[in-house]
Amino acid sequence: MNMPEVNLAAQPAAVSAWRPQSYAPAERAPELALVTAADATPILPGIDLWDNWPLAHEDGRTVEHEGRQYWFMLSAPHFADPGLRHDAARIRLLSTGADGWRDHGNVLPDNAGPGSREWAGSAVLHDDGRTVTLFFTAAGRLGEAHSFEQRLFAVRGELGSDGPGNWGIPAEIVKADGRRYVIARETDGKPGLIKAFRDPAWLRDPATGKCHVLITGSAAWSDDEYNGLVGIATLADDGSWTLGDPLIEAVGVNNELERPHVIVRDGLYYLFWSTQSRTFAPGWPAGPNGLYGAVAARLEGPWTPVNGSGLVAANPAQEPTQCYSWWTTGEGEVWSFIDHWGLQGRSLNDHPHLLRGQFGGTPAPTFRLHFAGDQVTIAD
Repeated sequence: MNMPEVNLAAQPAAVSAWRPQSYAPAERAPELALVTAADATPILPGIDLWDNWPLAHEDGRTVEHEGRQYWFMLSAPHFADPGLRHDAARIRLLSTGADGWRDHGNVLPDNAGPGSREWAGSAVLHDDGRTVTLFFTAAGRLGEAHSFEQRLFAVRGELGSDGPGNWGIPAEIVKADGRRYVIARETDGKPGLIKAFRDPAWLRDPATGKCHVLITGSAAWSDDEYNGLVGIATLADDGSWTLGDPLIEAVGVNNELERPHVIVRDGLYYLFWSTQSRTFAPGWPAGPNGLYGAVAARLEGPWTPVNGSGLVAANPAQEPTQCYSWWTTGEGEVWSFIDHWGLQGRSLNDHPHLLRGQFGGTPAPTFRLHFAGDQVTIAD
């Protein structure tokens, strides 16, 4: 394996630490309802869909354009092992309205992106009401041998009558520095243990007016195998991006604080991320596959885990892998995708036919959050 570049510099002073000791339920039980066969009916037969995010206004509100919402989703053809989808991922555009879902196809033309695959990001409709920016992760490099290299890109488009389109040429926005953020370019690795520099998620800070992206990263000041963090980059007036100090680190605790994003509610900043039981360090209390979060009075922190532990919503104990990759909209509605559901205690190792047969690969039922200071719970 090509190991990531690590420079054991000093930890940034202001970064907040996530050190959960237990995951007791908050006021309301954080478990989600069981996924049913009706829930798992695919939007696009023959196509797996996962990691989804909406076209949003600069203030985080979901765009409603001519009666439709526009959602970007990672997509791939069905494989016998759905785990292979990550090696063929493309960003696909769909929309939903009164008549249900419509498919608008792959966002970028074939062989037009900088990576061999396209991984998750975010999309914003700027305040001119016309210009759209799609942020995404380029995984690997187009035309080169397979790798887990991750780079952050943005591409401009326009909002037309049929949604966002007319995309330009993607441009890299910011690079990992090897000092605070690991330069993620391993040639191989195990699921959940590769290093990260991905998932750019747009935020305009209402307190300052500055524009940022949140980043799933890995701490370069630590050689611990479990060194996940939430990072940030800031847009300057000249259009350049600058990497900032991480906001939250989980060194020695968890390897992946995935798809971090921030919404602002009642003057407080809520930072959400997804993680899985398998990415917690051995010997540390492992939380469930679920949505986690922290709260702060300002974007720079300090950040305090919500509900004491950070756990906001979890898959039910009897179906611990049924959903994943949660995204909270500006309205407080939470989206995800259906992963391996309805296993009823059966192991995928012992029942390999369930890899395909019980993989959802389609958006999961949504739910809403209730916010009360440092308590965030599933709304009734």
